[in-house]
Amino acid sequence: MKKSFSITGMTCGHCSMRVTKALEGVDGVNSADVSHENGTAALELSKEVSLNILKGAVDEAGYTLAAEIS
Repeated sequence: MKKSFSITGMTCGHCSMRVTKALEGVDGVNSADVSHENGTAALELSKEVSLNILKGAVDEAGYTLAAEIS
């Protein structure tokens, strides 16, 4: 299953890599395609993952998962 989110606070490629690493460390996230230019993260999930868990991982990396993009 795929889900996309807006991420705030990213300004460079290093930011994108930190968010990618944080999201890919969450159980159920197979891959994360993160773009600081667009302020987005496109996730490929193997199972349903709680929004709170995803927000927590991004917050811990120092950024904000703002909203799901439909």
